[in-house]
Amino acid sequence: MLHKLRSLLTALGIIIGIAAVVSMASYGEGAKQAALADIAKLGSKNIIVRSVKPPESNETTTGGRQFAPKFGLLWRDMRRIEETVGPIDKLVPLKKVGAQVLQGKYRSPAAVFGTTPVLMDVASLRLARGRYLTQADMEQQHKMPVAVIGAEVADRLFPLVDPLESTIKVDKQSFQVVGVLNRIGLSGGAGSALVGRDLNFDVHIPMPVAKARFGDTLFQRSSGSMQASQVEISEIYIQAPNEESVVSVSEQVKRVLEKEHAKEQDTSLTVPLELLIQKEKTQQMFNLMMILIAGLSLLVGGIGIMNIMLASVTERTREIGIRRALGATRHHIVMQFLVETTVLSGIGGIIGVGVGLGGVGVLTVVHRIWPAMEQPHVTMWSIGVSFIVATSVGIVFGLYPAMKASQQDPIVALRHD
Repeated sequence: MLHKLRSLLTALGIIIGIAAVVSMASYGEGAKQAALADIAKLGSKNIIVRSVKPPESNETTTGGRQFAPKFGLLWRDMRRIEETVGPIDKLVPLKKVGAQVLQGKYRSPAAVFGTTPVLMDVASLRLARGRYLTQADMEQQHKMPVAVIGAEVADRLFPLVDPLESTIKVDKQSFQVVGVLNRIGLSGGAGSALVGRDLNFDVHIPMPVAKARFGDTLFQRSSGSMQASQVEISEIYIQAPNEESVVSVSEQVKRVLEKEHAKEQDTSLTVPLELLIQKEKTQQMFNLMMILIAGLSLLVGGIGIMNIMLASVTERTREIGIRRALGATRHHIVMQFLVETTVLSGIGGIIGVGVGLGGVGVLTVVHRIWPAMEQPHVTMWSIGVSFIVATSVGIVFGLYPAMKASQQDPIVALRHD
């Protein structure tokens, strides 16, 4: 209390170290939760198989129109998976049939897929309004077919009106909008990278309509030319009954696909559960490195405490001699100096936690202004561990000065000027 500035500077290393641990751990936890949430939206029990364009399938161009190479998943692949792979809870195909939708004077890029009603449960889709595809939609091909559109498609095609019951066109084919999907926050995140597109631009139509009206050839315009490809199935979502069987099912699916697609390399397999586990391991390594870096700051703070306390022992030699002469034991002297260092480091830890939480608040404000930055999430373990470490630093680095003080000869200490 007599040397407030010196005490504050003594605890400064502790304050900086604790603040770094709390703020960095909060930001790291926020980034981890955002990434894990993105991956989890794909379903921890799901296995996603996709058709991918093989590297050697370079089309030859004639008169601005390119020949359509055939690659990717086949309907017989899906039948083999159904017949040979188990246990499987649900299996859902997706067939891409268009890349742009129109509504009056408005147009929007989109990924138009034929699929089945089961996709809503398997992909954990949520509706903003309207309904999803039903089994009746699969069977009523003579009526105007229906479509469920993504949130971004709805915003672009219907900026001023409700899209429900309105009509959109996909390659001159008309569809009645019966539902709008809830906005999915995967754009730019881990989930978006996994699916290879922004799911808010998805449009879902009944699979029988997709097969009957569009066939297997997909045309895409690019730079004045027409690119075409033949793909029977674009994606297959496979849902295992539980997380324990996901790895086994994925290995079986991989073996089935290797029999026909190993040479072509025109399929890919994604297992969100494996990605979740890998992401958690990566985050654990990140947390360890972060703690080690912050620990260096705490080490510097501990050395500062030891340095100041050694100077304090020299300054207070006469006080130590008086206390020993009045009956204080060496244990009393040790405890006196240990209490001082522990209080210094403890107060530094409390201030450091406050500064760290203030840093989290600043990061939260920055996140609101710049959404691309992850939302920090305060972790109680970082606060608890930081405070315990701060107190431990005071004890460890205060022990030597305290022992040195207690070992002084009372007579010599009383004569010290």
